[in-house]
Amino acid sequence: MTATARTNHARTGWVALTDRLARVLKPLAWINLAVEILIVGTGGLVRLSGSGLGCPRWPECVSGSITPVKHQAQEWHKYVEFGNRMLTSLVSIVAVLLILAIVGHRRSSDRRALLPPALGVLGGIALQAVVGGISVLTHLNPAIVALHFLISMALVATSAWLVWQVREHRLVPVRREVRLLGAGTAFVAGLVLMLGTAVTGAGPHSGDATHPARFAFSPRSAAWLHADMVMLFCGLVVAMLVATALVEARSAFRSWRLVALVTVLQAIVGYTQYFLGVPGALVLVHMLMACLLVVAVTWGVLATRAPASTVRPTTAPRTTHVPTP
Repeated sequence: MTATARTNHARTGWVALTDRLARVLKPLAWINLAVEILIVGTGGLVRLSGSGLGCPRWPECVSGSITPVKHQAQEWHKYVEFGNRMLTSLVSIVAVLLILAIVGHRRSSDRRALLPPALGVLGGIALQAVVGGISVLTHLNPAIVALHFLISMALVATSAWLVWQVREHRLVPVRREVRLLGAGTAFVAGLVLMLGTAVTGAGPHSGDATHPARFAFSPRSAAWLHADMVMLFCGLVVAMLVATALVEARSAFRSWRLVALVTVLQAIVGYTQYFLGVPGALVLVHMLMACLLVVAVTWGVLATRAPASTVRPTTAPRTTHVPTP
């Protein structure tokens, strides 16, 4: 086979691969979102089980070995931490497959819209791995651990955006004031997440039982400030429900109704864990609910940002019947 023939064969195989993946673009977008939430859950297990330094080195687990070894002193903690590290490979593979599916998409306009955030997800995974390594090398500095979690939330939001884009929505444009209110609500949600990491960083779950690294301020004060911000967020969510109902934006109202539901459930879990002394199981549920809240808020904001020029009419235009003589 000549070099030209080999090149053409490889090109044909590449096109066939991307074309097949493009057919399952929607499932891949959902899988990408699911694994991003999954790795948040496993990261929570690492912290809540005190396994943060189960592998005390990075990128190796111990000196001279990427994988845990028998004589390693961390017992079962090493397997929890190493399992979370290995899940990064799965998340990366899914992100690459999603990118290939987007490349094979037939409509160039969709490729231009979807490819940058998909590449951003892959880049964010790499950044997340580096920040995770720094957290290990700094013996679980609470600020670095908080940044590690917030990057995960950004990846979840971007993945939720991709899921939204590959689905078909019948949207109506809303007033600029409503869009700004939605953006402000999302901003406050980000502050809620930041203060939530401060509460965890000052609380009992530092990530390693033998090397507790926590913020120096009072966990109770951090929890109160976090709760105050949550109350502000709840008020803004109610305002969004009222606003979208008044402008008769049904799809936006449904999206913000989902935000309200997740917010209520998250508040119940949050107050319950506080009054029960912050049990690890409820903290993990609270983290996973935070992921769902990020997804819901992302979709809520997107539901209010439909340009009028791109919205499909939901009803046929009215015509005036002129009687013939």
